Amino acid sequence: MEEAFLWPATQPRTGRSATSGTELVGTYANRASVPREMWLSLLREAETQIDVLVFSGTFFAQSNPHIAKMLAERAGAGVRVRLCFGDPSGHAVAIRGREEGIGDTLAAKIRASLTYYRPLPAMSGCEVRLHDTTLYNSLFRYDDDLLLNPHVWGQPASANPLLHLQRVDASGWFDNYVQSFEAVWENSKPWTPDLEGTNAHGQD
Repeated sequence: MEEAFLWPATQPRTGRSATSGTELVGTYANRASVPREMWLSLLREAETQIDVLVFSGTFFAQSNPHIAKMLAERAGAGVRVRLCFGDPSGHAVAIRGREEGIGDTLAAKIRASLTYYRPLPAMSGCEVRLHDTTLYNSLFRYDDDLLLNPHVWGQPASANPLLHLQRVDASGWFDNYVQSFEAVWENSKPWTPDLEGTNAHGQD
């Protein structure tokens, strides 16, 4: 674990602007390098907000078979849970699939990924939506922690770096990325599980 993740209170709060890098507490060569325990700890310890913005995000469930149950438990404890996936029938997913050289496979992976979350839309405090947006980053927010996975053209998100941010103030990177999530969320549409017609599981 990064020192700042284990002991965030020990990090000095100076007069520097957050944009100078004070919010950056960890970097990883690729998403697969992030310890599984970090994903689990952030999820378990979230108290107010969990936001996820991805295209398919199949790793999110396949690395944690209890993901839906854990998200439901956090929602039951008063955490607002919002998951936003790519619209498998949208233009953005079709373009991304072509850029990665996998064609319609990305749309199939999204439909497969969504099957893990079928119980959530009916639960209080949980929302699942679909977006049709060019996605420059995958975002995973847990309260004041944000795991940011930039997208490199033509490569799967899993092969790209991941940055761990912790919020300092409203002028920093954290809030800029949160605002981008809100903009995509505002223009996304609710997901209706009954309209998805596949139970196959893929991997991203």
